[in-house]
Amino acid sequence: MSGELRDNQGRGSVEWSWPPIHPEGRRFGLIAVAIALVFLLVLDWEIIGWPLMLLSLGVFAFFRDPARVVPQGEGLILAPADGLVTQIAKVPPPIELQAADPAGAPGLGAEPVTRISIFMSVFDVHINRAPVGGTVRRVVYIPGKFLNADLDKASEDNERQHIMIERADGLPIGFTQIAGLVARRIVPFVKPGDIVAAGQRVGLIRFGSRVDVYLPAGTDARIVLGQTTLAGETVLAEVGQQRLIEGVHQ
Repeated sequence: MSGELRDNQGRGSVEWSWPPIHPEGRRFGLIAVAIALVFLLVLDWEIIGWPLMLLSLGVFAFFRDPARVVPQGEGLILAPADGLVTQIAKVPPPIELQAADPAGAPGLGAEPVTRISIFMSVFDVHINRAPVGGTVRRVVYIPGKFLNADLDKASEDNERQHIMIERADGLPIGFTQIAGLVARRIVPFVKPGDIVAAGQRVGLIRFGSRVDVYLPAGTDARIVLGQTTLAGETVLAEVGQQRLIEGVHQ
């Protein structure tokens, strides 16, 4: 992955900058601005025009795409989404990711594994990033309902998209983008056969949603319930590492 290398010894440089707006969202923001200007300049309805102008700023903010510093290390599994860790549970992987594919790429199997669920509110960055580097083996879109993404049954009932990445050592890592109450579109940036780096942008979900990550067998989460994550930066787990981690809500 290209970019300036930074480390924990202070090497590298950093400066604050406004986060760019992802191209996928620019047209939505411009449409909102145009509608607001019609009410302000043509109809002279300021009581509607100014709230719409504020709404357009919110639309631009929703599609912000800040740069991230991606940790480098063997075995790291990174958060694919910004948000709140709302569930950590042992569950079977989605059936679409269980079996090997016709090309022989391994699936996740049917045995229960640890699933980490990250809930994204409308205030979070909605660009999703690859939790590991490797080859994209599966992108499976499933239409469905638009229940509250924070509900457990959203994993089986909502509109969703499964992505599986096979690492260089052959280990598959699966995660699922799930639409929510407000979200109505899952936008993929990758397709089967693509090679991605850890932390690379792989898609987005519009307006509130959730991402589930399925850890490989013998791997525990390195985060706790209620913790917030940053896509491409927060380490969710390290392959093969198992230990209890406790947190205190303060």
